[in-house]
Amino acid sequence: MTQQLSEVDIRRAADRFATKISWLDSKHSFAFGHHRDPVNTHHGLLLVNNDDVVTPGAGFETHPHRDMEIVTWVLRGALVHQDSEGHNGIIYPGLAQRMSAGRGILHSEKNDSWRVSGGPEHTEPVHFVQMWVVPDEAGGKPGYEQLEIDHELLSGGLVPVASGMERHADAAAIRIGQKHAALHAARMEPGGVVTLPEAPYVHLFVPVGSVTMEGSGPLTTGDAVRLTASGGQRLTAGPEGAEVLVWEMHAGLRLG
Repeated sequence: MTQQLSEVDIRRAADRFATKISWLDSKHSFAFGHHRDPVNTHHGLLLVNNDDVVTPGAGFETHPHRDMEIVTWVLRGALVHQDSEGHNGIIYPGLAQRMSAGRGILHSEKNDSWRVSGGPEHTEPVHFVQMWVVPDEAGGKPGYEQLEIDHELLSGGLVPVASGMERHADAAAIRIGQKHAALHAARMEPGGVVTLPEAPYVHLFVPVGSVTMEGSGPLTTGDAVRLTASGGQRLTAGPEGAEVLVWEMHAGLRLG
């Protein structure tokens, strides 16, 4: 068995791929869509980390997915999900959401919550991060789950958001079909401190605010860190606070 070499790989916000059209401003941490890069396709089990802003009334029309666990985390505004399995919901900050594409599913995601709730039309963009990890097995049954975890986030610490790991079976987290992965989130007050989990693969993303990472220095909005055979570093929030998303992964993709 080959031992992994410890590595801390900092990826700056400005170096991400970008897709900008009339209704969408999207930043991609990994190769995505027409953006190709054979050496930047994933980290651990994580294939997609898209940082999206969608204008009011617009969004992603109905499109297909298969064999992917898709977790959506809203930072500002509200996102409407509808899919071919009959699931629908309005996702907002503090609400964790997971869609298991399984053997195949169609869904749409739009910034038009007033059409569902019947409230007044709004002018606020929705800002969200969408993350994809591979499932344990291909061809499973499509599924959907959402869970309010806003209260847990008040602690300021890392909170399990979505996990397939056995140790999170009783935690306030939605379940994903990947037993080697868990997503944690933290809303950090200025000066707040959290400690990264230790795992063969850890992916840290700072969608809001700034932090200082022990041994690596400051990270600002949009920055990410890919850790291999590492973890345990302390994060300290900057003067404006921060929100962080952390994937803990105990396996990686087998390519080739």
